Amino acid sequence: MSLSWQQRLTERHQQRRAEDLWRSRPLLTSSPGVRVQVNGQWLVNFASNDYLGLAELPDLPQLAQDLHQQAGRAGSTASHLLAGHHLPHHLLEDELADWLGVERVLLFSSGYLANLAAQTALLQAGDSLYHDKLNHASLIDGARLSAARFQRYAHNDMPALARRLAQPTQGLTMVVTDGVFSMDGDWVSLSDMQPLVAEQNAVLLVDEAHSFGVLGEQGKGLFAHQQQVADAWILRVGTLGKAFASSGAFVAGSALLIDSIAQWGRSYIYTTAQPPYQASFSRAALRFVAGDLGEQARRKLVELINFFRQGAQVLGLSLLPSSTPIQPILLGSNERALAWQAKLWQLGFWLPAIRPPTVPEGSARLRLSLSAQHTPEQIALLLAALSVCLQEEL
Repeated sequence: MSLSWQQRLTERHQQRRAEDLWRSRPLLTSSPGVRVQVNGQWLVNFASNDYLGLAELPDLPQLAQDLHQQAGRAGSTASHLLAGHHLPHHLLEDELADWLGVERVLLFSSGYLANLAAQTALLQAGDSLYHDKLNHASLIDGARLSAARFQRYAHNDMPALARRLAQPTQGLTMVVTDGVFSMDGDWVSLSDMQPLVAEQNAVLLVDEAHSFGVLGEQGKGLFAHQQQVADAWILRVGTLGKAFASSGAFVAGSALLIDSIAQWGRSYIYTTAQPPYQASFSRAALRFVAGDLGEQARRKLVELINFFRQGAQVLGLSLLPSSTPIQPILLGSNERALAWQAKLWQLGFWLPAIRPPTVPEGSARLRLSLSAQHTPEQIALLLAALSVCLQEEL
């Protein structure tokens, strides 16, 4: 007799709990910021992706309202291709394209949907698709949904990518990578990757979710930071819910590629557009990201990153080689990561424990995420709390 649904799911729940892999949702009962109330307790927040601190900027909602061209804050009521493409969406796409110096930008309701569409729309049976081993889950899912032959190469290993690209293929080729890797905090070397991609006449898709707003002049991302030019066969995906403190996402590139995604991207065609007011909020955020306030925030972030890493190294914490606001503390086992998370919670700090399958087996960690709104004093207190975690293990 086969298992019932109740038996199967109950066993899966029990196994996940036994392996310290059960996920739960912390409940925020305060506004976003570096101090938040979570499950009834006030904590210093090192879990957010609000890298520039715009979520706490008091002028941002008013500027969004001033920019908003339509009364009310109702939803879009339809997909972009039906009756859901409103003037704020159109203006945001144009302003993002001008900011990045690309021909076109296409808005999405989330980065997940953008990563699905960019791959499934452009790839056909017989094509080849190569991914970094540590790419985000949304990129991997887009690859699995595509019709292309899908292979992965070792993380940031350009010789391994070159060997993949040297394999004979009859169709077209796409290479996909995160710009800044969300769980490790390191980045891809574009100067090493681009010649390999160009040699194969391939499309390069770079997910810049964690680099737009944070890196480069005016926050233009990894290409600007590494002084590389994005040509007509490069697509960049950006999210608006991290450094922009808003919601939604976009794909930026040539008109030919963007129009193709709009025509064949199922997660674009069959999704209701984000509310028009949300696009106005993102337009307001872009002005801060690209302006003097953004430059000040990025300079402060560099100082805070250096301050934390110096203190962590003194403590002997196991860090990864990241110079971005994402600073993972490697702990190894799931049990240890959860224990440190709980202890830090008691001491007033929120650092989430990251476990498989989000990261490889045996590499559970605390993922510390810095914001320009953090203070050196808060980081010093966090380092003292991490020292307590170390001492209690002796």
